[in-house]
Amino acid sequence: MERSYYVATANPFARGEKLEGEIAADVVVIGGGYTGLHAALNAAERGFSVALLEAGQIGWGASGRNGGQMIPGWRKGVADLAAKYGKTRAKTLFDLALEARSLTVRRIERHAIACDLRLAGHLTLAAKPADLSWMHAESAALADVGYDGVSVLSADDARLAVDAPGFHGGFLDAGGGHLHPLNYAQGLGDAARAAGVRLFEHARVVRVDAENGVVAHTANGSVRARFGVLACDALLGDLEPRLAARIMPVANYLVATAPLPGRVIRDDLAVSDSRFVVNYFRLSADGRLIFGGGERYTPDPPSDIAAFARKHMVGVFPQLANTPIEYAWGGMVSITMSRLPHVGRVGDLFFAHGYSGQGVLLPALTGKVLVEAMAGTAERFDVLASIAPPEFPGGAAARSPLYVLGMLWYALRDRL
Repeated sequence: MERSYYVATANPFARGEKLEGEIAADVVVIGGGYTGLHAALNAAERGFSVALLEAGQIGWGASGRNGGQMIPGWRKGVADLAAKYGKTRAKTLFDLALEARSLTVRRIERHAIACDLRLAGHLTLAAKPADLSWMHAESAALADVGYDGVSVLSADDARLAVDAPGFHGGFLDAGGGHLHPLNYAQGLGDAARAAGVRLFEHARVVRVDAENGVVAHTANGSVRARFGVLACDALLGDLEPRLAARIMPVANYLVATAPLPGRVIRDDLAVSDSRFVVNYFRLSADGRLIFGGGERYTPDPPSDIAAFARKHMVGVFPQLANTPIEYAWGGMVSITMSRLPHVGRVGDLFFAHGYSGQGVLLPALTGKVLVEAMAGTAERFDVLASIAPPEFPGGAAARSPLYVLGMLWYALRDRL
């Protein structure tokens, strides 16, 4: 049975309106996660009237269910970006990603969002000795673009940072951190509402017309607007088939233990490992281990989420084999073929999705850039649109079975 630690520790939040009949706005935002909330807030601050439609409640999707890890940069490192696009363009992209971190932190500070923000750094643990090679290469590539916030740890230093055996070192980015994701989403919702955004909950959009302006239709009403923002990520479904083939929904499951008597992670770091099927973990504000890991290739949750995640947790922390798990929950995130996000527009309907595990920080950037483009300044939007990922082979219809085969192969490589 699903029980979310984030829901259990959420701050009070006034629920949204109910949409009935037709209303008008300058901008209609579809989706009440980080991307939609940042876009709505930026649009309102520019003087647009904004209506946001959320199918469930604010933060109901991955934005309120994720590991809370703030990882600077893109899923592809600067070394990979430079190899693909050249050093100059790689630096431009990395600088934009650093801006996403700054925008996120400034929003939290400006609106006094109580979301247990910790900025102690993010550590990637080396699951294989060979991982230290790319970690050193990435450190050098970052130094080459002027970023000196990283260091490569030895196996001994990594073990001092995280009390977990079997790792061979680590890559520490001092710019990383973690937060309470649902309280962050709801805090953005409060800020958006204070800026004049109308928040509608339980307003699932069933059809979008984007020929002359944008009209978003729900079962009980509609919003007619000059511009639209599609911010559904893994929950896009068939709402916009032209975009579906470029993202793949993937199930994500987490657990929270009972409060631990000792600290298995030093200095409040956010931590993940270098496996293709990533384990990621951190400590909550009340001393619990929040752990996500393992692979699941269908939207149907395991019958026992806690048992499913426990075996992966114990694989990293064998000393926690008998530690009670008090919360277990899951959700859907989206990935792309290139692991870079899909940002663009269809007529007057703008969109951003496919963050591929980097979805805590990057939406602060994409939400701002989408609104810049609406207001007539599209230079940064064009930069992000230019890295659009390819479609999955076979399109939306064939992506799931092919993806499962690929993930099974990489999961096998992790085990070997």
